[in-house]
Amino acid sequence: MSVTMADQQPEKTTAPASDVADSQPAVVSNTDTRKETTETAEPQSEDKTATTTAQPAVETTATQSGTAETPAEADKAPAEVQQPPQAEEEKPVAQQPEQPAYLAKNPALSQFFERLPAIVSSSGHAEMWSVPLKDSNDAPTVNVLIKFLRANEGNVKLAEEQLTKALKWRKETNPSALAESTSYSATKFGGLGYLTTYKEANGAETVVTWNIYGGVKDINTTFGDMNEFVKWRVALMELAVKELKMAEATSVIDYDGEDPYQMIQVHDYQNVSFLRLNPAIKAATKKTIEVFTTAYPELLREKFFVNVPAIMGWMFAAMKVFLSKNTTRKFHPISNGANLAREFPSLKDQFPKVYGGSAPALQEGARTVSLIQDESAPAATEQSKEQANKEEAAQEESKPESAPEQPKADPDVIVQEAPAADAK
Repeated sequence: MSVTMADQQPEKTTAPASDVADSQPAVVSNTDTRKETTETAEPQSEDKTATTTAQPAVETTATQSGTAETPAEADKAPAEVQQPPQAEEEKPVAQQPEQPAYLAKNPALSQFFERLPAIVSSSGHAEMWSVPLKDSNDAPTVNVLIKFLRANEGNVKLAEEQLTKALKWRKETNPSALAESTSYSATKFGGLGYLTTYKEANGAETVVTWNIYGGVKDINTTFGDMNEFVKWRVALMELAVKELKMAEATSVIDYDGEDPYQMIQVHDYQNVSFLRLNPAIKAATKKTIEVFTTAYPELLREKFFVNVPAIMGWMFAAMKVFLSKNTTRKFHPISNGANLAREFPSLKDQFPKVYGGSAPALQEGARTVSLIQDESAPAATEQSKEQANKEEAAQEESKPESAPEQPKADPDVIVQEAPAADAK
């Protein structure tokens, strides 16, 4: 702008110098200085002074020009300054890792994981079924929590309560040690429980636990010590759970789909009577159901009751009244045990012959808990008492009120005590 005004100045020489000085002080000062320099031979020092005086005028003009443009730039400045904060607010959201699909589509499972640290802290234990409980990126941990959540129909509060109780129970009981480093009386529990693992053609494994309650030799001997009976039953269950290999899982099970980490249970009632319940059986049954319902949820795929007498029909009808459809749909009564293998066409040949397969008897090839031959004196005493009672009853055949032999019953299946709910 200063150059243009300087070019136009010669056309205004008719105006008084004082007017020009008032209106354009910077330009007039520059022109007068040039004239004085041309017409008079002033000393070199004064020329420098004039030049020095002229230069601030040009800078002043430039400053005024810059000042005039400042409002326009100031109008743009706020928009440019406000954009970076918006970008900073969005940046943390973009950096957050995406939730795994199994959490994104199941808010209840996500909430359950948020509670897991508090659950572990409260219980003082961080292991379930040989699975160290970690975070939501650990497939075995996710599968454990899914089972507890499914067992409580998606209710996070109830699932949290059950998991807490189960962890406390494992801390106090140490069921892994019951299965791996504890031996049990062969007199009391020999021949009553077995474990088998059958392989499909595709490599998949089916774990089966067998409870042969018809093999009970003496009711009071087997069920008399309730705590010992429950420990033996837990040990057998732990062996089966270990065979599921949940700690080796590399993928998360579908919450609403198939669960490969479940077992088959077979209860054989050959020679078992259900006409009357012995108090010892009832107490052992109640405790077993209580423990299994809390500590082993969603581990049962199907449960088969074989060699079931016709008189037991009323029992299964009653089950449907007291138990949920999700539980009773897993129950399958079979009157003839030889038909069991038909339920597993691809595994039929691996089942024992007595159950319709081609394999040896359970006593010959199946696994069981560690058994020891204990002192026979106590057992013999009990057996002597039992035999004496039988002989006394036989001698009183003429009496219609003669006491019948005490029945044997499945401690997992009693209608009055939520039957067969031990492994939901």
